[in-house]
Amino acid sequence: MLRAFLRTTAARARSRTPRSVPDDDVLLDAPDDRLAPALVAAARGDYAPAAGLLSTTREHAEWEHRDRYATRLAAFARSRAEWLDTWRATAPDDPDALLIAARLAVHRRWDSPARAELLRQLVPAVVGAAEISGPDPVPWRTALDAARGARAGHAEFERLWAQAVRRSAHHYGCHVAALQYLAASSPGAHGECLDFAETAAQDAPEDALVRALPLRAAFTCLTSTSTATATSTAPTTAAVRTYRRRLDAAADRAIALSAAHPAADPWTAELRNLLAYVLLRLGRRQDAAEQLRLTGPYVTSFPWERDTDDPLGHFLQARADVRAEARARAPGHPPRGRAERSAPGDH
Repeated sequence: MLRAFLRTTAARARSRTPRSVPDDDVLLDAPDDRLAPALVAAARGDYAPAAGLLSTTREHAEWEHRDRYATRLAAFARSRAEWLDTWRATAPDDPDALLIAARLAVHRRWDSPARAELLRQLVPAVVGAAEISGPDPVPWRTALDAARGARAGHAEFERLWAQAVRRSAHHYGCHVAALQYLAASSPGAHGECLDFAETAAQDAPEDALVRALPLRAAFTCLTSTSTATATSTAPTTAAVRTYRRRLDAAADRAIALSAAHPAADPWTAELRNLLAYVLLRLGRRQDAAEQLRLTGPYVTSFPWERDTDDPLGHFLQARADVRAEARARAPGHPPRGRAERSAPGDH
């Protein structure tokens, strides 16, 4: 973690306006300047920086940052929990420690074959912690995820959803949780997922992250087992053809959102990685090349991990292939033979 932190600082200095970031400078899931010190301290057993970071996000209603930081801290605690154990023992009622503990509990049960039953037992505790969290919507995102994993009925999920949006009408994480629930409960209901995402984006402020929700719905449609396979990224199925216009519109909306942020911005890294992935799936390779450039050195495991156990390698290969195609299209470059052309399923 410390090595990644130091490399992040160096790479950021070299990548204010990235043109071609070398492979060795690309970072997977690099923390930003606020999160990195908290993770380094946690690795040493000190919870105070994490506590201070989450307290600040809560006090200033930075819900999107709070959600992202809570997810990263809980993931770190999954392998190194000593700092969190000390924090909870010292301040058992601290809302920030409770948030991390609840998210960690959901993470630990998610991969179990008995996920639904284990999460069903956990949901009351997670919901109870959310109910005492005041105006904070982030614990409700955890409750929504737990309810989805527990295969909660529509009425129960809608009750939790109402509590979440009452606290923040445009919180991206809660909307993602609801979108995932809708997709899981109605496989193949791509129209409904797009309807939900487009309505949420349309009603949101211009700079709200939830305006990228249609892109997440497009990803769900393009990677659904009913519309694609692990080795095919071309939108060839009837379902994808049906929604092609809306999928392109979702990508275009996300391109506009990406353009509002500086290049090599760690905050928009996940958005741009997801956007590049979706654009490649849609065959829009020139648009994807631009987003791959704008990511600078920041690669996120999601969405590249979907098709492989090596998300960084997947990203680098996709970037190399797109660059090779761009060079082949450049004036004066000799045309490639038929055998050298990329197949639709190369990414």
